[in-house]
Amino acid sequence: MSILGAMLSGVSGLNAQSEAMSVIANNISNVNTVGYKANRAAFSSLVTQTAAASGFASGGVRAQQLQLNDVQGLLQKTGSATDLGIDGNGFFVVNEISNPSATNGQFMFTRAGQFIPDENGNLRNAAGLFLQGWPIDAEGNITSNRTDLSVLDTVNIHNLSGSAEATTTIDLRANLQSTQTVNANIGTYVAGAMASGAFEPDFEVSLQIFDSQGGARNLSFGFLKSAGNQWLTEAYVAPAGDVDPAAHPNGLIASGLTAFNADGTFDLAGSTAGLRDLNIQWAGALGLADSQIAVDLGSQGLSDGLTQFSGASQIVSSSVNGAVFGSLSGVEIGENGVVTALFDNGTRQDIYKIPVAVFPNPNGLGAQSGNAFIANGSSGNFTLNEAGTGAAGFVTPSAVETSTVDLAQEFTDMIQTQRAFSANGRIITTADEMLDELVRLKR
Repeated sequence: MSILGAMLSGVSGLNAQSEAMSVIANNISNVNTVGYKANRAAFSSLVTQTAAASGFASGGVRAQQLQLNDVQGLLQKTGSATDLGIDGNGFFVVNEISNPSATNGQFMFTRAGQFIPDENGNLRNAAGLFLQGWPIDAEGNITSNRTDLSVLDTVNIHNLSGSAEATTTIDLRANLQSTQTVNANIGTYVAGAMASGAFEPDFEVSLQIFDSQGGARNLSFGFLKSAGNQWLTEAYVAPAGDVDPAAHPNGLIASGLTAFNADGTFDLAGSTAGLRDLNIQWAGALGLADSQIAVDLGSQGLSDGLTQFSGASQIVSSSVNGAVFGSLSGVEIGENGVVTALFDNGTRQDIYKIPVAVFPNPNGLGAQSGNAFIANGSSGNFTLNEAGTGAAGFVTPSAVETSTVDLAQEFTDMIQTQRAFSANGRIITTADEMLDELVRLKR
């Protein structure tokens, strides 16, 4: 009977519009959920084939939820260094536990990047899911096996001890006065005379360097004019007791000649190479590693380092790397996903690199609680990329991706859905009246 078919069509319409209203309600309730992607209800017809060409049997309709995970949400800046958004394709990798392994803990994927450290320093979002990253080793490298989730670690920003950095480079710019007279006793000079105090240098530069444990030490360069364009030069440490006396008598580290061209520029070829490559052996009682320091005194024929002009002998500038011991003061995260620990002595240490997971069909991912997803057959296999490479988007630090829900659109859809629901209800009441009329024909 086509009247009963019409009634059943109305019932299917009520069910479909109810599901559509559920999708709208879910969207509106998540209008402020970080990283949430608005869903849409898609309708498709149900058709009943009839045996008689002249007859008609009504079908119905069904609703299906469509995920729109590939829609980019607005990136909103925040004041937190650990808030993260993705500008482009991809998802953060998260886990439900802080110490996942290959055998436990569910790996999931999310765009909800509002991460904050827990009591142990592990970064997790509002849903309690822990951010995963590739650990960076001491040489600044990450694992070569970037397809295995088990090599990921939970990003932790507290389990770091203080850091110290030994001096390895010195850049020195200074002028040695060209009119300086040659010392009358220069013929009696022997290497180490300035370090021992037997000869007073015509000009001395003292710099603070740092040993392997972050301790501050004094390194001096003494210059004594020996000819028109030549200066006897020594590098020495004070106090001399800080260095190995056998290797460095009186604290002498290196000695040689500094030469200049006729125009006052640095003569690199005529200068002693040993003054530019210092090896300091510290006193054994200090328990320090030897210091290898490359000293940049200038380029051949240029005025970018040591010079000899008529002006007074003076330091123009100096730059010494290294730092004393420092404690963790904060973190920063770059667009490439590198998490860097910052120490109060000015040093930095890269500790993790956050991967971005991309899928052939992100709209096919399986939804989980906490605005997270799991891979399945519809989404295809994931690929872990470095941020900004391949199809992966860039990481945006101190920002979160807002919900893609458009309230104006949702309320418009709500009105249409409500009207459609009422219309389908009217189909049922009308079909009921027709059946009632049919029953009354027998009376």
